[in-house]
Amino acid sequence: MREKRKLKLKTFYFHPITVFIVLSFLVVILSAILSSFEMQATYHTVNATTKTLENTIVAVENLLNFDGMKFIISNAATNFISFSPLATLLISLIGLSVAEATGFIEAFSRKYVRKFSSTQVTFLVVFIGIISSLINDIGYAILIPLVAMIYATNGRNPLTGIVTAFCSVAFGYGVSIFVGSMEVSLMDFTSNAAALIDEATHISLTSNLIFIIVASLILSVIGTFIIEKIISPRLGKYRIQEDLTKTEELRMIDLEEEEQVKIEREKRQKRGLRFALISFLIIIILFIYMIIPNLPNSGMLLDMKETTYLGQIFGPNSYFQDGFTYMMSLLFLFMGIAYGIGAKTIKNDKELLEKTVPHFSKIGNILILMFVVSQFIAIFKRTNIGVVITAWFANLIEYLKFSGIPLIILVLILIAISNIFITTPSAKWEIFAPVVVPMFMQSNISPQFAQIVMRVGDCMTNGITPLLGCFAIYIGYLNTYNFDKNKPITIRRSIKLVLPYFAIISVTWILLVIGWYIIGLPIGPGVYPTI
Repeated sequence: MREKRKLKLKTFYFHPITVFIVLSFLVVILSAILSSFEMQATYHTVNATTKTLENTIVAVENLLNFDGMKFIISNAATNFISFSPLATLLISLIGLSVAEATGFIEAFSRKYVRKFSSTQVTFLVVFIGIISSLINDIGYAILIPLVAMIYATNGRNPLTGIVTAFCSVAFGYGVSIFVGSMEVSLMDFTSNAAALIDEATHISLTSNLIFIIVASLILSVIGTFIIEKIISPRLGKYRIQEDLTKTEELRMIDLEEEEQVKIEREKRQKRGLRFALISFLIIIILFIYMIIPNLPNSGMLLDMKETTYLGQIFGPNSYFQDGFTYMMSLLFLFMGIAYGIGAKTIKNDKELLEKTVPHFSKIGNILILMFVVSQFIAIFKRTNIGVVITAWFANLIEYLKFSGIPLIILVLILIAISNIFITTPSAKWEIFAPVVVPMFMQSNISPQFAQIVMRVGDCMTNGITPLLGCFAIYIGYLNTYNFDKNKPITIRRSIKLVLPYFAIISVTWILLVIGWYIIGLPIGPGVYPTI
């Protein structure tokens, strides 16, 4: 009797670069299909001058024609160069690579980070990641590579560090311990929409301050639990491959000589860390001086055209916001150089460059991935599919005419879904605000609370959409630290890794928003969920 042979199908692991190329082609084909059906939508915008509603019609644009192909080909270079995560990552990596090459990050990690438990380190990473959205997307570009380095140095799985950093920034985006770029980008749309009901309504930058402070702490605790109890065990431990060819004779060393070398190395490291601390204090003092107005040669990083200090530092034309990534890169650069001089790990500029280049060259695959992702996102935006879907959702809210808690839940869910297709908060809020804010006010819900619902819905799905530009940094670093190069971490697996975080944090957000509304706690100084 012959044994039946089981057919074993070979599993193929498509690299994310390949998948994004395929997705780009599919979007082009989809645009042609939807355009042939004349898929379109109408949404309202508020005229900032007259405070009246204006109708805007948007239709899906067909890219499978002469003009579409012309756009794709002629704008490829522009799409890549203007892709903001690219510049942010490259600038941040200059400083981080120097700090890593001189040994500063390793010495700092072994000296200070190892004193904390894994749970404490995770909490710190999650908290910093959440509040990093104070300055746009800086958390993705600096925190992801930095945490991966620190985790690898301390024997923890760097993949855990990457997932932790990404989840904390993505699913906590727009929450912080102080007002930041999110308030600036949303406030005008909220104010204009509120004027449709009551022109005297005032929306300040601090209108959501109490809520975001409390939320940042709650999310940090819950995020730490998710990482430590669910995600980290699934990823497993980090094992450094040891040289198994050593013989017993090679292990026979002069213990006294080894101890002397160790003492000398620790002495140099302490000296290097002192130098790094001094450079840190000098640079931080200079940075602080640059954001203090009305002092001799101060205020260099402020937009002095703004009337308020918060506008000067967080406004759309703020030099502080635009240059913050560069400032952080300079901070790590000078700290790394100072450490290298103090610890004598570098002798001159040539040696510094020779040591830095190999660290910087690790991102070759990430650069290719970013090029492909930048084309995919640009193509999708050009089709207007995301705008049409978002406009449909806004019209659905207006049509259903819910009120109270059902209205809050409906808006929250629809904004979260639309964020999968349009990841820019201001672009979504421009469409939703003229519908959501008046409906909230008619239900006795304050426009400031409507803005909270917007920012919560916006961050709920940030980490599960490939249309998020910084998703390329996340999946790129997952594959950089992936040991099995024959099995690249796919888009599907990268999203699967964050699903527990997404599910639990989404439930937390919904309960927090509804609970806050029911209890009626202030969401900002003198501002409440109800009018």
